[in-house]
Amino acid sequence: MQVTPNVRVVQVPEEEPMRPRSTNIYLVGTDQVMSIDSGEAIDKFKWMLRGYLAAIERTEIALAGITHHHYDHSGNLKDLREALHADVLIPEAGIDLLAGRLPENGVQTITDGKVIDLGAGGKLRVITTPGHSVDSVCYYLEEDGVLFTGDTLLGVGTTTVQDLAAYRSSLRTLVELPNLQVICPGHGPLVHDARERLRSYIDHRNVREEQILQMLQSGGPTTSWDIMLKLYPDVDKRLRRAADGNVRAHLTQLEHEGRVRVHPGKERKENPVKLAGERALERARREIATRGRRIDAQERGRALARQESPPTEQWAQPPRYELSGQN
Repeated sequence: MQVTPNVRVVQVPEEEPMRPRSTNIYLVGTDQVMSIDSGEAIDKFKWMLRGYLAAIERTEIALAGITHHHYDHSGNLKDLREALHADVLIPEAGIDLLAGRLPENGVQTITDGKVIDLGAGGKLRVITTPGHSVDSVCYYLEEDGVLFTGDTLLGVGTTTVQDLAAYRSSLRTLVELPNLQVICPGHGPLVHDARERLRSYIDHRNVREEQILQMLQSGGPTTSWDIMLKLYPDVDKRLRRAADGNVRAHLTQLEHEGRVRVHPGKERKENPVKLAGERALERARREIATRGRRIDAQERGRALARQESPPTEQWAQPPRYELSGQN
């Protein structure tokens, strides 16, 4: 889908609530094209992007950037390098977090303020926006007024937060960007009321903080989970742990500010016998999954071989044909 003359989006449908509606892969530029985020390392993302390139694009991907290290945004960096020969751009803070997902060569790091010149396609500015993750970055194409936010801001709903103080600072930076017209999020539909949505994210965090403080004032010590259940009574149960993480992010900031006192918890001691059994079971599951993928690949290979070969499984001697009236 065309966003602006210099920006296209490939929206891959999703069913997981943590990835509302779609996972988005963006293509920026005309003569030199850069992709932003690559999806998870599974076929639907690989073939969606390649299919789009084959059907629509007349140029190749020269650069492949990501907004942060999470698998659904960085899973296909090796594939983009190997199949499309793209140079890979990663946030400097995400190097260690991307272990095992980077190609052996062609990797560059990006830092705050770096400008990526795409020629006639414009110039992307890198903005470090920690909060959702320690290595989150946004890309801003000021000429078009387009901001690529990854999971710092979603197309619908709110996002998960790791470091709330850093996240609030990141939102304040983004809301002041000049010429801001549209937000291209990592998941969900595009956001055309960009500045208003950023302000609503800021306001939402302020409201949640006040609600948490009011709950703490109304009773004795409580857990983040109990607070979450009261704050989010109707939340999809699959999102409860994510919601609890956001509550804990608020509580951590309030603790650092001296506004909340923490009664230390007691971690559960691991049973070594049980832990060894769980690890053995996990290894067995991985081995079964690996064998399943291997068998699936073999079956696909046999299916291709059947297409290329005569049907000897059907005929010991196949029918032969000649023109009528000839011996």
